[in-house]
Amino acid sequence: MASPGIFQGEQRGRGALPAVLIVLIGVLVSAAVLFWWRGTLSGVSTFKRIPLPGETSGAVQSAVVAEAPVRIGETFIRYDGVPSSLQDSWPAFRGARHDNLAPASEKLADSWPVGGPHRLWSIPLGEGYAGPAIRNGCAYVLDYDGAAGEDALRCFSMEDGREVWRRSYKVRIKRNHGISRTVPAVTDRHVVDIGPRCHVMCADAVTGDLKWGLDLERDWGVEVPMWYTGQCPLIDGTQAVLGVGGKVLLAGVDCETGKVLWETPNPRKWKMSHSSVMPMEFAGKKMYLYCAVGGIVGVSAETQDAGTVLWETDQWNYQVVAPTPVPVGDGRFWITSGYGAGSALFQIVKEGTRFSVKLLKKVDKKTFACEQHTPVFHQGYLYTVLPADAGALRKQAVCMEPDGRVVWTSGASERFGLGPFMVADGKLLILDDDGMLTMIRATPDGYQKLAQARVLAGKEAWAPLALAGGRLLVRDFGTMQCLDVR
Repeated sequence: MASPGIFQGEQRGRGALPAVLIVLIGVLVSAAVLFWWRGTLSGVSTFKRIPLPGETSGAVQSAVVAEAPVRIGETFIRYDGVPSSLQDSWPAFRGARHDNLAPASEKLADSWPVGGPHRLWSIPLGEGYAGPAIRNGCAYVLDYDGAAGEDALRCFSMEDGREVWRRSYKVRIKRNHGISRTVPAVTDRHVVDIGPRCHVMCADAVTGDLKWGLDLERDWGVEVPMWYTGQCPLIDGTQAVLGVGGKVLLAGVDCETGKVLWETPNPRKWKMSHSSVMPMEFAGKKMYLYCAVGGIVGVSAETQDAGTVLWETDQWNYQVVAPTPVPVGDGRFWITSGYGAGSALFQIVKEGTRFSVKLLKKVDKKTFACEQHTPVFHQGYLYTVLPADAGALRKQAVCMEPDGRVVWTSGASERFGLGPFMVADGKLLILDDDGMLTMIRATPDGYQKLAQARVLAGKEAWAPLALAGGRLLVRDFGTMQCLDVR
């Protein structure tokens, strides 16, 4: 409806025209000033997230983060926690071999008592889905302290959950469907994490002493992903391998010094995704696979030509990719995602000294896919939990052969959410959104449930699982627990 004053002035004739012009000029000047003011805010980064299934557009808020000088690792606190004597480890995202398979030494109970596995300890965490890594008798987890406004790498004793030390730094972050999301990578000497706004920090894994920090936004022009950083760092030998997706596509950084050892050019300007870098070997060549926003690339992981592009393809190009590529033997790998993407099987080919890659097969989202977590390849079969948009099979567990033939699904009465899953001792452990933990046989011989118990009482239990010495770490939006599943 038009403003009464302007409408009436138009009816009066020319005498009201100056007033109209004054109003219009005022609007134009205000808009110009606002445009200029926004252009001068060199320290403001704005990015949007798309709604999750079930959210309304009104619930979606853009995350506007005012950038201030970030002194990575500036604060250190030592606590009274003491590392346990636990020798077993789960040192990175998806474990030591990056396959989400526990070592053969892990022996789990075939059933649980009433009430579920015994809880050894429980600790509160800031909002998010960051999963833990286990090494040196400790659990390492990236957290966000909302009261202090700090990213915090926290080290807890696996014995009783008491905090051993904390290394943190100030960074302003607004909630963007939770905050922290990534899993640290740990060796006997180093621990590396990536914060929500692409700050990479390396500390001494035992003492917590700061080694170095990198700001990927500032140093390499990275665009922060729409739900903050979801990529988990990879430590390969003595270097940290990062999927950058800015001025360079990948980079290797010396864990001790922070020196950049190699960089992969990014002429196609592919962007950082939520997916993590996956090591792989084919035809005697070690390589890193990275699924960026734009396509998938394989680069050399060998010293003499580290970071050199061996092959690349844009036949998998989606704006939201969280799962990592899953090698299934003979140079083949599956990649999947949610939001309707489905899955695809690729084949790496070597002809002489040159590598290439070709698409072998694509399957629909209703056949095999996963929204947040990476399928597990165990004894020749792939296991996943289908996304919410998979039609009649939504949220069911699925077993599939590498050629794309579905072997079984869990059935309409056995559905799971967006939560994590892993395989240990021939058993598939699945944690659903609401904290229900289910243990089934990891076998192609049909869906066989062994045990089920609610182990968390919060919401959005989406963090990757970690298992070491029969101690299973689980977390939801605000709590992490240690369960005895031996």
